[in-house]
Amino acid sequence: MVTTRTRTHSLLCAAVAGSMTFLAMGCSDDPDGKPADVYVTADKLCGGRAVTKDAAKALEVITGETRFAASGTYSTVADAAVELTREAMTSDYEREDICRIYPDAPVNELRVRWELDNIIRKGPPHPQFTVLPMGEEAGAAHDKAYVTFACGHKDQPGSSPDYISAEVEATGTPTTPEGDERPLKNAYATVAHSFALALAKELNCDNNAGLKPKPSLIPAS
Repeated sequence: MVTTRTRTHSLLCAAVAGSMTFLAMGCSDDPDGKPADVYVTADKLCGGRAVTKDAAKALEVITGETRFAASGTYSTVADAAVELTREAMTSDYEREDICRIYPDAPVNELRVRWELDNIIRKGPPHPQFTVLPMGEEAGAAHDKAYVTFACGHKDQPGSSPDYISAEVEATGTPTTPEGDERPLKNAYATVAHSFALALAKELNCDNNAGLKPKPSLIPAS
């Protein structure tokens, strides 16, 4: 079933209005570029505060690494929130990078993106995804995961929420693991939850959009 709504942008605009000056200054960053010879721990990636302790452990499960190429200056959740807000004022649908994570490992790049839509699509999930009880909708596979949440605001009681997804995906053609895929699925879901929660906080979503401090990894019935 598909539920439609009329988009209102007031809550997102209010959430990061103070940050819009950075856009006016024309700040940008190359999402494909990575600083040479600068490596950091997971908690320093993507502007900091985006990767929880659980997500840092999950990244080690995915990549086998604990240090990663430093993120670009503007590859942050804060900048993603600003860009998301700008797009919310001009379109009903958009999908862009938050940042990219580069380990020195067989998984040579993880792409983290946000997606904005004015509807929430309910229906059978793709067979590759295990459905998880987080936000409005969440799913995990052995090489990707997403968490979709509804961002409403307590100061805008009559407004409809914006539906935002945080997605993490290995680029290229990751090898399908032999045996139990659950550890990898849980790891990707944990990273997606971490970025979804960081976005919800940055956008000042009411009650952090209902997202709990830790991911819910028991499959939905």
